[in-house]
Amino acid sequence: MKIPKRIQPLVDDGLVDEVQSQLMSGKEASVYIVRCGEETRCAKVYKEINQRNFKKAVAYREGRKVRNSRRARAMEKGSGFGRDQQEKVWQSAEVDALYKLAQAGVRVPKPFGCFDGVLLMELVTDEEGYVAPRLNDVVMNQQQAIKDHQVMMGYVVKMLCAGIIHGDLSEFNVLVDEYGPVIIDLPQAVNAAANNNAQWMLARDINNIRDYYGQFAPELLSTEYAKEIWSIYEKGDLKPDTELTGQFEDDNSLADLDSIMQEIDAARIEEQNRKERIKEQKEGIDESKFNWADTQ
Repeated sequence: MKIPKRIQPLVDDGLVDEVQSQLMSGKEASVYIVRCGEETRCAKVYKEINQRNFKKAVAYREGRKVRNSRRARAMEKGSGFGRDQQEKVWQSAEVDALYKLAQAGVRVPKPFGCFDGVLLMELVTDEEGYVAPRLNDVVMNQQQAIKDHQVMMGYVVKMLCAGIIHGDLSEFNVLVDEYGPVIIDLPQAVNAAANNNAQWMLARDINNIRDYYGQFAPELLSTEYAKEIWSIYEKGDLKPDTELTGQFEDDNSLADLDSIMQEIDAARIEEQNRKERIKEQKEGIDESKFNWADTQ
């Protein structure tokens, strides 16, 4: 096929030998199957900001740090240079997340580098060598659904321990090969500790996955992994091998109304006594003035 304009520089530099076909076109990128020497890989070409249709990108960028102060100032001002730098940060976020998550034990495509808005990475295939299907195209039995859901919850925990929340996780961003789920599409990866939207993004990710697997294993639909995982994380006790139950109890215990009323009454009495003491002090001062005047 004709070489896309954005991939041409990689061909010129010998990083890509052939563009075989277009794999997909999404809201923030188009993906192509390419040949690099004897290996078949994929090239993810990020769309320009004016072509990208990813909603609420600002919410995902919150908390991302830029070491270069000049770049950071330009990004804050929104200048042309700043927008260009923001795009580079957006693109490099996926590469950084892929390396970090692979090291944390999360199954993600192996990255080979990002070059001028083109990410070269592993092409995930099934046991027959075809492109691995997305989770939304996979039908499974109840036992397999429970098993794979448990694997995915383990990945979510490992991601969070690495300081990352996917931010857009669903059955459309997971591939399934012969070994199980593989998480993809991470340019919007969220800094768990620095983003104010982290908790609800994590909950949405987890509940999306729960709802999909719940089609095949309905008992999963009553689980509360999102609340359980975040609660453990907030306490600082979350570890990559933390055992989860999927259960969580909100603190809905009834308040002891008698104790509360007693505290209110005690506070009211104390306030009344305070006012009386102040009144007595004022009266004492006035009397002393009067007595001093009579002696003159």
